[in-house]
Amino acid sequence: MATTVATRLQDRIDHFYQDRVATEWGHRHILRGRDPAPDSVLLNSNDYLALSGHPRIAAAMTDALTGRSRIASGAFLHGEHPQLRLERALAQHLQAPGGILCQSGWDANAGLLQSIADPSTPVYIDQIAHMSLWHGARNAGAPVHAFRHNAPSHLREQIERHGPGVIAVDSIYSTNGSRCPLPELCELAEDTGCLLVVDESHSLGTDGPAGAGMVVEQGLTGRVHFRTASLSKAFAGRAGFVAADSPEFVDYFKMESYPAVFSSTLLAHDIAGLATTLEVIQQDDHRRRRLRGVSSIIRTALHDLGFDVEGSDSHIVPILTGTDSRALAVRDFLEERGIFGSVFCPPATGHHRTLIRLSLHASLTDAQVDRIIQACTDVRDHFGAVAA
Repeated sequence: MATTVATRLQDRIDHFYQDRVATEWGHRHILRGRDPAPDSVLLNSNDYLALSGHPRIAAAMTDALTGRSRIASGAFLHGEHPQLRLERALAQHLQAPGGILCQSGWDANAGLLQSIADPSTPVYIDQIAHMSLWHGARNAGAPVHAFRHNAPSHLREQIERHGPGVIAVDSIYSTNGSRCPLPELCELAEDTGCLLVVDESHSLGTDGPAGAGMVVEQGLTGRVHFRTASLSKAFAGRAGFVAADSPEFVDYFKMESYPAVFSSTLLAHDIAGLATTLEVIQQDDHRRRRLRGVSSIIRTALHDLGFDVEGSDSHIVPILTGTDSRALAVRDFLEERGIFGSVFCPPATGHHRTLIRLSLHASLTDAQVDRIIQACTDVRDHFGAVAA
């Protein structure tokens, strides 16, 4: 007798607990370590500019809670609704002709790829780009082709084989902090007749003039067709954004993108908080300077200790551990010393490519930077700098 759907699902659940939890993780959960102490150094948040709890932002959100929100699909909004004003402000900040707010960065990427690709349009994605880009391309029924990380020559080979389509990359990659060679990608897209999508989730707010991102910083706004961003990183909020290369795309997206059509608007206090956060980000350049300073010190120290930081040139610094079991041991070792990073394991990484991500932020003190470097020195001395 054929197995039932429920039986097959239970088999998958059993395999998870047997193969991963019991065998690979030793009956522990790889993402659940010890609780931090009051003096612990937390490097497991994407709040790169240390804006959560900022008094101006908190006051704006609190004031907005006393009013009424209109809860409906964003497709219904028009006129001077606060969400539309914020869309225009963000588009202006990114020097883009148009922009759309979404419920999350995932919805921004998934909705964008679903609305610009189709079964006749191949999508080329950097092999470590965010999963939401892959999800959106598959929702569009598009042929999806991976290319080697930051390898324009391999991407060109793929396009020559499969034809023009959509190229999707991250400006700063979330697992290892490496930067995309954007000028080369722009040239390649222009040579091959492709559209270029750049996810700026980890560079918006931290890079460029007034935090406008890498595309603006490198003078590429007229050459990148679409930019996306999660506003849960440097903006420390909960939303996503799509910057479009034409104003006409805005209404098209809101009627064709499934997340846009079938999700409600942001709440009034979220809009107020994000609008004030944008003002703070534009004004507080000292936060970006501090972030760049501590990031450079820590990256240099880890490199000198012999760690492979996989080309990180940002505020995201990886400690490669290889297997899940080694990641657990290194994670525990760091947490015993008061350093709390984030474990990235499959499906966020490849098999035996687990790592501990250090997400650096602008509020790190000099003493905390020294603690991080000393803890990593201890890791090198105890485990070795290179994953076995």
